[in-house]
Amino acid sequence: MIEKILKNADLKMKKTVEALSKELAGIRTGRASPALVEHIKVDYYDTVTPIIQLASISVPDPRTIMIQPWDRNIIQSIEKALLKSELGLNPNSDGNAIRISIPTLTEERRKELIKVVHKRLEESRISIRNIRRETIDELKQSEKNKEISQDQDIRATEQLQKLTDSYIDAVNHVGKEKEAEILEV
Repeated sequence: MIEKILKNADLKMKKTVEALSKELAGIRTGRASPALVEHIKVDYYDTVTPIIQLASISVPDPRTIMIQPWDRNIIQSIEKALLKSELGLNPNSDGNAIRISIPTLTEERRKELIKVVHKRLEESRISIRNIRRETIDELKQSEKNKEISQDQDIRATEQLQKLTDSYIDAVNHVGKEKEAEILEV
């Protein structure tokens, strides 16, 4: 019973950290990365579809992203989607592929991005703490229903706290890595 409750909490916390990592991958640094554009949605024959499903995305050099759509007719749609995105990127098309040059970041823009990263980190920490609170409530309910003893509840709560601390450390580690990546010149 307790193992099942703790395993469920562990799984939820792990998913929170994974979601944070994916979200931070989409934050632009001075380097080109397919993760910057693969989530952008394109209107493909009246169906909103992520670019990753419509084209191959490659990084020929550290400052360029190249998008080669499998259907040449959607190049303009992809360009429009890139221009509408909040990334501030300028796509250049040659009729067969789209090239995006990643400009270097200014110091001011780096600081703004770090603030965004810190906001996302705090949201993830709050999410992990909410999972802990929900799990503690579940353990208390199990104790109240006489499914587990008070001692088992206390031990499980201590285990849960260690688990929570480890995932908050993981969130902090992901944040430090992203911050270092943003500050890298």
